[in-house]
Amino acid sequence: MLLKDYLPPAVAKTRIFSTLLTSEQLEINNLNSSIQDIVNQCFVNTATWGLDNWESLLGIITDHRKDVNYRRTVVNAKLRGSGTITVNLVQNVAGSFINGKVAVIEHPSIYSFEVMFVGTVGIPPNLSDVQDVINQIKPAHLAVTYTFLYTQWSKVKTITWATVKTGTWGGLKNGVVI
Repeated sequence: MLLKDYLPPAVAKTRIFSTLLTSEQLEINNLNSSIQDIVNQCFVNTATWGLDNWESLLGIITDHRKDVNYRRTVVNAKLRGSGTITVNLVQNVAGSFINGKVAVIEHPSIYSFEVMFVGTVGIPPNLSDVQDVINQIKPAHLAVTYTFLYTQWSKVKTITWATVKTGTWGGLKNGVVI
Protein backbone atom coordinates (compact mmCIF):
# COMPACT_ATOMS: atom_id res chain seq x y z
CA MET A 1 0.00 0.00 0.00
CA LEU A 2 1.24 3.49 -0.78
CA LEU A 3 1.62 6.23 1.85
CA LYS A 4 -0.66 8.56 -0.09
CA ASP A 5 -3.48 6.04 0.30
CA TYR A 6 -3.48 6.72 4.05
CA LEU A 7 -4.24 10.41 3.55
CA PRO A 8 -7.37 12.13 2.30
CA PRO A 9 -7.05 12.72 -1.47
CA ALA A 10 -7.21 16.50 -1.08
CA VAL A 11 -4.19 16.48 1.23
CA ALA A 12 -2.20 13.88 -0.74
CA LYS A 13 -2.52 15.95 -3.94
CA THR A 14 -0.97 19.11 -2.52
CA ARG A 15 2.52 19.88 -3.82
CA ILE A 16 4.20 19.73 -0.40
CA PHE A 17 2.66 16.39 0.61
CA SER A 18 3.10 14.93 -2.88
CA THR A 19 6.84 15.72 -2.85
CA LEU A 20 7.25 14.51 0.71
CA LEU A 21 5.31 11.28 0.11
CA THR A 22 7.26 10.49 -3.07
CA SER A 23 10.64 10.63 -1.30
CA GLU A 24 9.34 8.76 1.76
CA GLN A 25 7.75 6.10 -0.43
CA LEU A 26 11.15 5.41 -2.05
CA GLU A 27 12.71 4.91 1.37
CA ILE A 28 9.89 2.63 2.51
CA ASN A 29 10.24 0.57 -0.68
CA ASN A 30 14.00 0.24 -0.07
CA LEU A 31 13.36 -0.77 3.54
CA ASN A 32 10.79 -3.39 2.51
CA SER A 33 13.22 -4.74 -0.10
CA SER A 34 15.97 -5.01 2.54
CA ILE A 35 13.63 -6.78 4.95
CA GLN A 36 12.63 -9.27 2.24
CA ASP A 37 16.30 -9.88 1.41
CA ILE A 38 17.04 -10.69 5.06
CA VAL A 39 14.05 -13.05 5.21
CA ASN A 40 15.32 -14.77 2.04
CA GLN A 41 18.62 -15.54 3.79
CA CYS A 42 16.74 -17.60 6.39
CA PHE A 43 15.82 -20.21 3.78
CA VAL A 44 18.44 -22.20 1.87
CA ASN A 45 16.55 -22.18 -1.43
CA THR A 46 16.40 -18.35 -1.53
CA ALA A 47 19.63 -17.49 0.30
CA THR A 48 22.40 -15.67 -1.57
CA TRP A 49 24.87 -13.86 0.67
CA GLY A 50 23.46 -15.83 3.62
CA LEU A 51 24.78 -19.11 2.19
CA ASP A 52 28.09 -18.33 3.91
CA ASN A 53 26.29 -18.59 7.26
CA TRP A 54 24.55 -21.83 6.29
CA GLU A 55 27.84 -23.36 5.14
CA SER A 56 29.63 -22.25 8.30
CA LEU A 57 26.85 -23.67 10.48
CA LEU A 58 27.07 -27.04 8.73
CA GLY A 59 30.87 -27.21 8.53
CA ILE A 60 30.98 -26.85 4.74
CA ILE A 61 33.98 -25.10 3.21
CA THR A 62 32.73 -21.99 1.39
CA ASP A 63 33.76 -21.72 -2.26
CA HIS A 64 32.55 -18.45 -3.80
CA ARG A 65 33.73 -19.62 -7.24
CA LYS A 66 30.84 -22.09 -7.35
CA ASP A 67 27.39 -21.07 -8.56
CA VAL A 68 24.86 -20.11 -5.87
CA ASN A 69 22.45 -22.89 -6.95
CA TYR A 70 25.30 -25.38 -6.75
CA ARG A 71 26.18 -24.23 -3.22
CA ARG A 72 22.51 -24.49 -2.19
CA THR A 73 22.42 -28.14 -3.25
CA VAL A 74 25.42 -28.89 -1.03
CA VAL A 75 23.76 -27.19 1.95
CA ASN A 76 20.44 -28.98 1.30
CA ALA A 77 22.22 -32.31 1.03
CA LYS A 78 24.02 -31.74 4.32
CA LEU A 79 20.73 -30.80 6.01
CA ARG A 80 19.03 -33.93 4.67
CA GLY A 81 21.93 -36.22 5.50
CA SER A 82 21.35 -36.79 9.17
CA GLY A 83 20.16 -39.91 10.92
CA THR A 84 20.65 -43.60 10.24
CA ILE A 85 21.79 -44.26 6.70
CA THR A 86 19.16 -45.95 4.56
CA VAL A 87 18.52 -46.32 0.85
CA ASN A 88 15.94 -43.54 1.11
CA LEU A 89 18.40 -41.26 2.88
CA VAL A 90 21.05 -41.72 0.17
CA GLN A 91 18.43 -41.12 -2.54
CA ASN A 92 17.14 -38.06 -0.71
CA VAL A 93 20.63 -36.60 -0.24
CA ALA A 94 21.69 -37.27 -3.84
CA GLY A 95 18.33 -35.95 -5.07
CA SER A 96 19.04 -32.57 -3.54
CA PHE A 97 21.81 -32.08 -6.11
CA ILE A 98 21.34 -31.03 -9.72
CA ASN A 99 21.00 -34.22 -11.85
CA GLY A 100 21.00 -36.22 -8.63
CA LYS A 101 18.24 -38.75 -9.26
CA VAL A 102 19.74 -42.07 -8.21
CA ALA A 103 18.91 -45.69 -7.56
CA VAL A 104 20.71 -47.31 -4.65
CA ILE A 105 21.59 -51.00 -4.82
CA GLU A 106 22.73 -52.65 -1.60
CA HIS A 107 25.38 -55.40 -1.54
CA PRO A 108 25.32 -56.48 2.13
CA SER A 109 27.43 -59.62 1.59
CA ILE A 110 30.41 -57.51 0.50
CA TYR A 111 29.66 -54.53 2.78
CA SER A 112 29.00 -52.05 0.00
CA PHE A 113 26.32 -50.24 -1.93
CA GLU A 114 26.08 -48.83 -5.42
CA VAL A 115 24.79 -45.39 -6.33
CA MET A 116 23.45 -45.46 -9.89
CA PHE A 117 22.67 -42.11 -11.51
CA VAL A 118 19.44 -42.67 -13.41
CA GLY A 119 18.19 -39.11 -13.95
CA THR A 120 20.65 -38.14 -16.68
CA VAL A 121 23.01 -39.69 -19.18
CA GLY A 122 26.70 -39.24 -18.41
CA ILE A 123 28.57 -38.09 -15.34
CA PRO A 124 26.82 -35.31 -13.36
CA PRO A 125 28.83 -32.07 -13.25
CA ASN A 126 28.73 -31.98 -9.44
CA LEU A 127 29.80 -35.58 -8.84
CA SER A 128 32.56 -34.67 -6.41
CA ASP A 129 30.09 -32.82 -4.16
CA VAL A 130 27.67 -35.78 -4.20
CA GLN A 131 30.54 -38.13 -3.35
CA ASP A 132 31.72 -35.88 -0.50
CA VAL A 133 28.28 -35.76 1.12
CA ILE A 134 27.65 -39.50 0.73
CA ASN A 135 31.08 -40.22 2.23
CA GLN A 136 30.17 -38.02 5.19
CA ILE A 137 26.88 -39.82 5.91
CA LYS A 138 27.81 -43.43 5.16
CA PRO A 139 29.32 -45.68 7.82
CA ALA A 140 33.09 -46.11 7.47
CA HIS A 141 32.85 -49.89 6.96
CA LEU A 142 30.68 -49.60 3.83
CA ALA A 143 32.25 -49.13 0.41
CA VAL A 144 30.41 -47.17 -2.24
CA THR A 145 30.64 -47.38 -6.02
CA TYR A 146 29.11 -45.01 -8.56
CA THR A 147 27.52 -46.10 -11.82
CA PHE A 148 26.49 -43.87 -14.72
CA LEU A 149 24.27 -44.25 -17.76
CA TYR A 150 25.77 -43.74 -21.19
CA THR A 151 24.34 -43.85 -24.69
CA GLN A 152 24.08 -47.45 -25.89
CA TRP A 153 25.25 -48.57 -29.32
CA SER A 154 21.73 -49.73 -30.16
CA LYS A 155 20.61 -46.09 -30.04
CA VAL A 156 23.59 -44.86 -32.03
CA LYS A 157 23.12 -47.39 -34.86
CA THR A 158 19.92 -45.66 -35.98
CA ILE A 159 21.43 -42.20 -36.49
CA THR A 160 23.50 -40.95 -39.43
CA TRP A 161 26.94 -39.36 -39.53
CA ALA A 162 25.35 -36.10 -40.72
CA THR A 163 23.39 -35.94 -37.47
CA VAL A 164 26.38 -36.32 -35.16
CA LYS A 165 29.33 -34.88 -37.12
CA THR A 166 28.97 -31.44 -35.51
CA GLY A 167 29.23 -32.90 -32.01
CA THR A 168 31.97 -34.61 -30.05
CA TRP A 169 32.51 -38.20 -28.94
CA GLY A 170 31.85 -37.12 -25.35
CA GLY A 171 28.60 -35.48 -26.41
CA LEU A 172 27.49 -38.63 -28.20
CA LYS A 173 28.47 -40.83 -25.24
CA ASN A 174 26.61 -38.60 -22.81
CA GLY A 175 23.46 -38.31 -24.92
CA VAL A 176 23.93 -34.63 -25.80
CA VAL A 177 24.04 -35.15 -29.59
CA ILE A 178 21.15 -37.59 -29.90
